[in-house]
Amino acid sequence: MSVAPGIIHVDMDAFFAAVEMRDEPRLRGLPVAVGGRADSRGVISAASYEARKFGVHSAQPSARALELCPELKLLAPNFDKYTAESQRIMEIFRRYTPLVEPLSLDEAFMDVQGCERLFGNSVEIGRSIKRDILRETGLIASVGVAPSKFLAKLASDLDKPDGFRVIEPGQIRSVIDPLPVEKIFGVGERTAKRLHSLGVRTVGQLAARERDEVLREFGASGAWIYDLAHGVDSRRVNPRRVEKSHGMERTFPEDITEREELKLALREFSEEVSYDLRSRGLRGRTITVKARYWNFKTITRTRTLEYPTNLGGRIYSTARDLFERVPAGPLRLLGISIANLEDVRTPTQKSLFEEEPGQEPEADARLGRAMAGLDSLSAKYGRRVALPASLVQRSR
Repeated sequence: MSVAPGIIHVDMDAFFAAVEMRDEPRLRGLPVAVGGRADSRGVISAASYEARKFGVHSAQPSARALELCPELKLLAPNFDKYTAESQRIMEIFRRYTPLVEPLSLDEAFMDVQGCERLFGNSVEIGRSIKRDILRETGLIASVGVAPSKFLAKLASDLDKPDGFRVIEPGQIRSVIDPLPVEKIFGVGERTAKRLHSLGVRTVGQLAARERDEVLREFGASGAWIYDLAHGVDSRRVNPRRVEKSHGMERTFPEDITEREELKLALREFSEEVSYDLRSRGLRGRTITVKARYWNFKTITRTRTLEYPTNLGGRIYSTARDLFERVPAGPLRLLGISIANLEDVRTPTQKSLFEEEPGQEPEADARLGRAMAGLDSLSAKYGRRVALPASLVQRSR
């Protein structure tokens, strides 16, 4: 029995750039990108479709983008604004179904099976969501409707920008067979090169192979890509999907050698990451410091805490210790991330042994209550209203 196409994937078109062009009409129709400054080793976060015609794309150095498109309007990112717009869009999704799985600020999966009596079939719901987003935010979304997450995401990408594509169960082979194998989720550059060396360049060619042959060549990942080549994806939409990690890093305008200045940067990152975790109701255990030298050599140092945290002081204390294990030298990039994330409502297991001072869950809970008050002030008056003393002068 075929499965009705009850999964929807929505992907906002050139989201950051689109928000800026909506708010500044003079930018409409021009090549626009959001990203860091070209003279500060910045990179592109998003590019309008007008800019993409010149070869500008995300993750590209801003300097290179300006070489490709000298008329490019390069704008500094405003993530508070993009986050607010994302929240508005996610609320539109939740009007139609509670089964919403955000993937990032600008895309999400929805499972609308069982919502037909209220809102019509999945195709009608997809069109309604697309109209609601445009009417309420002035932004354009591309929508894919299909029987699985993989196919829905694929469908939303097929007719961009301003796309709407439905893949019915009976259409799967005709739609995916001609596509390049790179369209399969999980097939990166290295896997694609190996497939090409075997004479496999399209999804249909991969699907025509014997399953055992693909598993011998690619191991466990072979089973995954083989199933997707047949349109098989059993993953469910998970509305409680938790980020695997969260972090912040910065490429400096000039290489920095001074250790105290680098520690101040780590303190700033720790505060920002901890604030973001608390706003998401998350905390984590594993802290990693990342350092990239002038010659692009990159090293990381990692430690896992006994208790999860989302407090800036605790994160920085660990990051500072990890940084002491980073050899001195001019750094072009420094970053911090925290992984092994969990919901703050998850009970914390107490130790059977004596706990180190300042490490107890009870102490963290008291500090957390104090931080909740400061967070409410930050939300109302801005992030710079309450800072550690060491960062006050840096903020100015």
